[in-house]
Amino acid sequence: MERSMLWYEELKNNVTDIGVLAPKLGLDEKETERMRTLCKAFPMSVPQYYLSLINWDDPKDPIRKMCIPTFFETDLSGAFDTSGEASNTVCEGVQHKYRETALILTTNRCAMYCRHCFRKRLVGLSDEEIASHFDAVIEYIRTHEEITNAILSGGDALMLPTKMVERYLDALSAIEHLDLIRVATRMPVVYPMRIIEDKNLLKVLTRYTRRKQIYVVTQFNHPNEMTTQARAAIHALLECGVVVKNQTVLLRGVNDSAETLGLLLRKLTAAGVVPYYVFQCRPVSGVKNTFQVPFAEGYEIVEKAKSMQNGQGKCLKFCMSHPAGKIEIAGKLDDGSIAFKFHQTKDRTNEGRIFVKKLPADASWLGEI
Repeated sequence: MERSMLWYEELKNNVTDIGVLAPKLGLDEKETERMRTLCKAFPMSVPQYYLSLINWDDPKDPIRKMCIPTFFETDLSGAFDTSGEASNTVCEGVQHKYRETALILTTNRCAMYCRHCFRKRLVGLSDEEIASHFDAVIEYIRTHEEITNAILSGGDALMLPTKMVERYLDALSAIEHLDLIRVATRMPVVYPMRIIEDKNLLKVLTRYTRRKQIYVVTQFNHPNEMTTQARAAIHALLECGVVVKNQTVLLRGVNDSAETLGLLLRKLTAAGVVPYYVFQCRPVSGVKNTFQVPFAEGYEIVEKAKSMQNGQGKCLKFCMSHPAGKIEIAGKLDDGSIAFKFHQTKDRTNEGRIFVKKLPADASWLGEI
């Protein structure tokens, strides 16, 4: 790869046509056309960097599973909005589910379209449909003093031009009642050069984290993603004074073993990244029956992985993002029942509430609570 190219120019070299990979995937002409049809509904875009992490000799390679579409995505059981995001949209581009938090959908674009994405419904919309009213977004947050933190999300917030990132940080850092600003991005994972090579971005982050503490929240799901480049991106962020936290999604065939998840957590803490959550994969259409792990099995995996950590790796919570709130999968009882606890809640009367459910062994999501 030509390193003199600008990061956004390099992303134009992403693989977006499954036909390019057909020989590696063993797809014949008919299967390739079928897959192209699927990709019209659920687009594929993979950076050359992330493709280089795949072991093509292993058909079960976890990196491949997260970025290359399969025919399993034609199974549309589940739902496209599994945590009630539409009902929490208060103005165009802003979700306000939890009292203290405003989530800003800054763009629909990502450096890579993850196959387990819970916002598949947004891929393909124009940026104008995602957040076209910058001033209205900032005004909403400014006039709601209960909001103590704002999340720049998407899509991937670091797909924005650096000037636009700065515009958001400048406006948000001037709001007195905000304690901190979060930036949600998978760039350290799927395209770390965006961070390593954009010195202006690093200057912007350094400048504005002195005004309001900036947290970068990323998503490493497998130890193979923790490359030399990824660690360099993390180090660059830490040098800016930014706090880096990680939200792993528990994924069938990717990190659904205690050994894999435990190694990932160790690599994260060794690199200075704080493990934040392990999230239960959502029952998204085209995702549910490919990636979900049952609660009972997931709980055992997470607990065994945590047992392999020192204190720094034990501070995460195993949670699900439910329409009612962020719910911790807190324990298994002797009779096989699962204990749940509200970690964050839309209805504040549920704050801290613990409840127990006797569920089928293959249960991986909750209905109405």
